[in-house]
Amino acid sequence: MRKSSLFLTLLSLAALIAAVPALADFQTGLDAYQKGDYLTAANEWRPLAESGDATAQFNLGLLYLDGRGVPQSPAEAATWFRRAAEQDYVQAQHNLGAMYGSGQGVKRDYVQAYKWLNICAAKGNSGCVTQRDLIAKKLKPGQVVEGQRLATDFKPQKEGEKR
Repeated sequence: MRKSSLFLTLLSLAALIAAVPALADFQTGLDAYQKGDYLTAANEWRPLAESGDATAQFNLGLLYLDGRGVPQSPAEAATWFRRAAEQDYVQAQHNLGAMYGSGQGVKRDYVQAYKWLNICAAKGNSGCVTQRDLIAKKLKPGQVVEGQRLATDFKPQKEGEKR
């Protein structure tokens, strides 16, 4: 029993040590961003984002949205926001909903906008509530029902998990 307990402790310690560089890379990116070194921020966050880190995905999306350290690309921003939103990252859900509402980086789709804004509104984000209600005024009653159904059916999932 002691050997298995020691093994689990060592395994947990190894996992923690392995996670520290990822945290350091994110912080390095954040420090660079705050100094205005957006290229370094992008380079630090991209591997984390590609490996499924929702916070890095969101931040990389912001860089693409504004064209900071990367070529400006609302479509690329929407891709990163979607990946983070699907993992239940509220700020990404807000941005993705707004992008669907305005047609920025994606084809304008008020039902999808309603879906994403409704998901983040349900978490208490007042900006999402306001935007969702504005979008609802552009929808027919059946479209609102569809947006609500899509929001209700939404199941957040970490990247790499089976759906």
